[in-house]
Amino acid sequence: METHSQKNFRVTRLLGSVALLGAGAGATAWLSPGGLGEADATEVTKGASVSSYRSVAGAVADVPAWMASLLEAAGEGTLVILGLLLVRLCWTAVRRKDAAGTAGAVLIGVGTVAAYAISEALKLVVDEERPCRALRGVEAITECPPTGDWSFPSNHATLAAALAVGLAMLRPRLATLTLSLAGAAALLRLLVGVHYPHDVLAGAILGGTVVAAVLLPPHAVGARSGRWTARSRGRTALRAPGW
Repeated sequence: METHSQKNFRVTRLLGSVALLGAGAGATAWLSPGGLGEADATEVTKGASVSSYRSVAGAVADVPAWMASLLEAAGEGTLVILGLLLVRLCWTAVRRKDAAGTAGAVLIGVGTVAAYAISEALKLVVDEERPCRALRGVEAITECPPTGDWSFPSNHATLAAALAVGLAMLRPRLATLTLSLAGAAALLRLLVGVHYPHDVLAGAILGGTVVAAVLLPPHAVGARSGRWTARSRGRTALRAPGW
């Protein structure tokens, strides 16, 4: 039977998830350039984000073609590494019969898919043109996506942040690695010239908050339940699976 303190803990975690979702939605809306209800594409040509984009584009304008290809591949590579880390975490938890770890890994996947779906929906609402198409006198060092492949928010940043935050929450000792990879993924999308800074920032906020909100209550309760079960069997603590 659930005790009063356990119930309070669960409610507190649930409220924390709701607060995270609200904060993430508010921040994403604040970063949005608009577009709701407008028939034409939204073009962002002024502001701090545009100035930052121009500065970065100018700094990398003369890089050789092979370097541009390398930067683009590196951006994809960050997602591959984060995905493989999640697969390994899930496999390790299954092999060690760690129910809480397995559930946490599955929830990271669910939250990541949900964040991606929200990102795609926002693209269709905002219709923000890519900076490499909207800004004159600035060229991306890689091929600019076609019209209709909208810019806000960045899908890469959304996916990277979702995976990174989820992995960091489930295995805190991986936080430095995963969060660094997420930051690199966002930066690389800016360097190759296909996103404004506000695009990648919004994507990172969206991905991170959605996965945190999905993962926090179930995983926290599951981990505590695991510890209670461990104590009931005479063990002093529940060991998390190692790497």
